[in-house]
Amino acid sequence: MTQPELVSQLAKESLSPAKRQGRTSQIRLTPRQRLGFYLMVAALHLLSLLSDSVLERLGQLGALLVHRFDRRHVKVGLKNLEIAFPELTPQARARILRDSYLNLGRSAAEYIRLAGFFHRRLLKRVSYENLALWEQVRQRYPGRGLLVLTAHFGNFELLPAAHAMHGFQISLVHHTQRFAAGDALMTFVRERAGVEIIRKHAAARAVLRALQQGEMVGIPFDQNAKRSEAVFVPFFGELAATSSGLARLVRMAQVPIAPVFILRNPDGRTHRIVIGEELAVVRTADAEADIVENTRRFVAAIEDIVRRYPEQFLWIHRRFRTRPAGAPRIYEETGSRARGAERAA
Repeated sequence: MTQPELVSQLAKESLSPAKRQGRTSQIRLTPRQRLGFYLMVAALHLLSLLSDSVLERLGQLGALLVHRFDRRHVKVGLKNLEIAFPELTPQARARILRDSYLNLGRSAAEYIRLAGFFHRRLLKRVSYENLALWEQVRQRYPGRGLLVLTAHFGNFELLPAAHAMHGFQISLVHHTQRFAAGDALMTFVRERAGVEIIRKHAAARAVLRALQQGEMVGIPFDQNAKRSEAVFVPFFGELAATSSGLARLVRMAQVPIAPVFILRNPDGRTHRIVIGEELAVVRTADAEADIVENTRRFVAAIEDIVRRYPEQFLWIHRRFRTRPAGAPRIYEETGSRARGAERAA
């Protein structure tokens, strides 16, 4: 069976007609916020009238300018890369960070297309790798849902959108942004593509419900976690505060979990959704030890793809911001930002 035929077959089987109708995320906006939302939507639609080649050049130019002047995030990125790749020269780590910014610039250009006119055109740029693995998991766990472990890697926004536009059901755990109009825009773009949004503040119950209905739920798992919800597991050899929620969900729901990432191809314009083997999890009488071990395995799967394609990872996030008790800070913080970091941790 060819890949297009397999995509079509699996997509048809992924949802019942009732589920295909989807659920709409309701966001309450003030009149001012609503105006900001509509202005951003209009601006993105106007920009999307530009050709893909022009958008790509603009994205790369913008990325280079931000890389040149965004000194705070550049410092964070270089520190993260020093932790991850101590064997590399400073010049080599600087090149990885620059390429990471260029990836973000290309992704921003593609986001304009995704948010504006002709968004389905992006489907021609996305293919699958190891799609048959999902069919194998479905056969091993009939009627059960699937947790998708992913990260801010490649063009992350294109991953759930392309999967949904290919006809698959996909729900995504979404962290509500402080900028309400921007959050509404992100939600609009995702839902227009067919992605179902699960708000992080009420995620556990909604995710369990979706999994019980046999649905696929994606969870980005590469961000720093608050101390109150974190376990500390190695990420590139450094202990990283990581949410224990995913491991608890796997234990409660008794569902499989598989790593899935979108990888930008060497041509810079096309992508492939790379599907990994189901991750082995431990289930013993010691629930808390299992949560730590399974979280370690989930983070290790992300580290593996990042090691292979470091230029496609989001290095400018302060992944090691929350520290184990007594451990020194990794990032330089001053003034109000330092006090805010302490409260958040």
